[in-house]
Amino acid sequence: MAPAITTLAADTPTLSAANTGFMLICSALVMLMTPGLAFFYGGMVRVKSSLNMLMMSFISLGIVTILWVLYGFSLAFGTDHGSLIGWSSDYVGLSGIGLTQLWDGYTIPVYVFAVFQLMFAVITPALISGALADRVKFTAWALFTVLWATVVYFPVAHWVWGAGGWLFEMGVIDFAGGTAVHINAGAAALGVILVIGKRVGFRKDPMRPHSLPLVMLGAGLLWFGWFGFNAGSWLGNDDGIGAVMFVNTQVATAAAMLAWLGYEKLRHGSCTTLGAASGAVAGLVAITPAGGSCSPLGAIAIGAIAGLVCAMAVGLKYKFGYDDSLDVVGVHLVGGILGSLLVGLFATGGVQSEAKGLFYGGGLEQLGKQAVGVFAVLAYSLVVSAVLAFLLDRTIGMRVSEDDEVSGIDQVEHAETAYDFSGAGGGASSRSTAVPVPAVQHSKKVDA
Repeated sequence: MAPAITTLAADTPTLSAANTGFMLICSALVMLMTPGLAFFYGGMVRVKSSLNMLMMSFISLGIVTILWVLYGFSLAFGTDHGSLIGWSSDYVGLSGIGLTQLWDGYTIPVYVFAVFQLMFAVITPALISGALADRVKFTAWALFTVLWATVVYFPVAHWVWGAGGWLFEMGVIDFAGGTAVHINAGAAALGVILVIGKRVGFRKDPMRPHSLPLVMLGAGLLWFGWFGFNAGSWLGNDDGIGAVMFVNTQVATAAAMLAWLGYEKLRHGSCTTLGAASGAVAGLVAITPAGGSCSPLGAIAIGAIAGLVCAMAVGLKYKFGYDDSLDVVGVHLVGGILGSLLVGLFATGGVQSEAKGLFYGGGLEQLGKQAVGVFAVLAYSLVVSAVLAFLLDRTIGMRVSEDDEVSGIDQVEHAETAYDFSGAGGGASSRSTAVPVPAVQHSKKVDA
């Protein structure tokens, strides 16, 4: 991402109405990704957990927005302290920012940069939630979101994108969030599920998606919003780099979807809608850190590699016994690692920076830097997230009871169900039925 890259210009930047409008639109597109993620995840779970899955994403819009205004923006993008964290009193409460005050070196207001970055902060903890489907208390999840954003996301965002952050200063390339968003969320998901354990019936009961149309709708919204996520990360549209990122986002996603479907066809004999949606997301994840440094042909290669490897990686949970409900580890962690490392192979040196990858004569130097960024973020997020989950589990408890999990977390945690079947069928027989159908029977009807 371009946030902390200083533009070297002879003249002092002035506010650009075009870039400001462009970035506001990109911010709205990134905001749309969180409801899109909610639909994507919500359709993948069983019917008795679909509302809870929607809420675990949607609540992030509320919680993280307030944290960001109060202190998150200051921690992530304030004045550097020790290359580990930022802090600027003017950013606390966004109270000391002028209406037309520009983000340093750019032609957009600080307010616009802050709101664009806010949407990244919102979706990152929401990504974690897919790994925890069916079994986490909603209040515990909300508290985890507060703690995780504060001690994991905000510092890591500073490392990667903040002026003075140690990974940024090292020269690690992360155009739009391979480390700070996807590896961060994927490692956190793994850390939490290792603490809270498996769902009741994992590897025994069928846990098929209850609504593949919702999954496809969510994937489509994610793909659409991702253009703002990626192309907007150059913070302007003056030099064509954002346009290259836009093109690379599209072609990498297409290549990943085709690669995933090809793997499915060869391995299982069918091309599934779930595979198409998952492959597209894998491509989006992988191109996110790399798309500002590679050519469109490189983007095709990165997407194809991600689609194939992530399709293989989602099965690791059965081999190693960790219950990653919706394959956050297999798609976001693995895809983020691939995209970040492949910068060290496919960077052309002619797009966002002069850094070249191995295939363009740059040797192994950039690959080494990328590996440091990948494993530093992975280790920090994994360990701290596991500690947070452990502390919450030992105090307020992270999981619902086994009986509540079996009967349906929607009814227990939200006093609602996603679908009302009481009016289905019509006729006298349906009107004469006085006893409501328990939520668990709804699940059996759909899962059958």
